[in-house]
Amino acid sequence: MKINGAVISAIFLNLSKAFTSAFTAAPSQWQDIASEVPSSGKYNDYAWLSSFPGMKEWVGKKQVKKLSEYTYIIVNKPYEATIAVKRDDIEDDQLGIYATQAQGAGHSAKQWPDELVFGAVNTGFVSKCYDGKAYFATNHPVGKASVSNKGTKKLSAASQAAALVSYGAARTALMSMKDEDGRPLNVIPNVLLVPPALEAIANTLINADRLEDGAANLYKGTAKVVLAPWLTSADAWFLLDTTKPLKPFIYQPRKKPVFVQQTTVESDAVFMEGEFKFGAEARGAAGYGHWQLAFGSDGTVA
Repeated sequence: MKINGAVISAIFLNLSKAFTSAFTAAPSQWQDIASEVPSSGKYNDYAWLSSFPGMKEWVGKKQVKKLSEYTYIIVNKPYEATIAVKRDDIEDDQLGIYATQAQGAGHSAKQWPDELVFGAVNTGFVSKCYDGKAYFATNHPVGKASVSNKGTKKLSAASQAAALVSYGAARTALMSMKDEDGRPLNVIPNVLLVPPALEAIANTLINADRLEDGAANLYKGTAKVVLAPWLTSADAWFLLDTTKPLKPFIYQPRKKPVFVQQTTVESDAVFMEGEFKFGAEARGAAGYGHWQLAFGSDGTVA
C-alpha cells in the first residue's frame, strides 16, 4: 500500500472508530460508589468536606458554618496508553492487529476511572482523607470525640452471632454517625462492596432467607452487593451509604480519556523510527469524600 496523507487519515479514522466502539461497550463500576467532581486546574481543594451542613431552628443570628483548618487537596495526574503502528505494516497491508489494539485501548480508557476509584478503596486503610487520618480509621476527630469507621472482623454469614459482629456492627457504626453538634447524620448504608473471594458470603447475607447454619437472616435486603474484581485484598470488605449528594469516594476528571494520534507523514517519529502512533490520554485522580458514609473492615480477625 502506498503511503500518503489520505491513506493515513483513512486508517486512523478506522482505528478511532474501533477505539470509540470499545469504549462505549466497556463496563464500568465506579459510579456505584463514587461521585464525579470535575476539575478545571492542577488540583481540587476539598477543605469544605470538614463541614456537614444541616438545617437548624433560626433563633437570633444565623449560625454560619466556617471551614475548619483542615486541607485536603487531590492533585490531577496524567495518564496515557500509546500504540505504535509500523510504517512497514501499512505498506504491507498488515493492519488487522492494530484494530484489536485500538479496541483494547478503548476498553482500558473506559475503565480508567474504575482503576482510580477502586485504587482509592484499596489504599483507604492507609491513605489520608480531609481530617488527616486514614480514610478508614478508628480515631476520626468529631468535636471532642474520636469516632471509628474501621473494623477488623471477617465478613461472615455463618450464624446470627457471626453476622451481628461483622456486617451488623458495620451497619450500627454507620447509622450511629453524628455531627460535631451531636445530631444524627441519618446515614443508612445501602452498598456492601466485596472482592470476588467474599461474593458467596455477601450474597448469603444480603439475599438469602437463612444463614449458613439455617438461622433466619435478619439482614436480608438491607443493601445491594457490589462485586469488584479491582479490590486487591481477599479479606477486606466495605459498607457504604451512596444515597447522599456526594458519595463516599470521588472521581475527579481534569481531562476525560480521548483518542489521540500522531499521523504526520513527515514527522520525526516516522522518519527516524518508521512509526505512526495512536492511543488515549487522560488527566485526573480519585480520592475520598465523607468518611462518615463508609465503613471498612480489613477482615484480619475471625
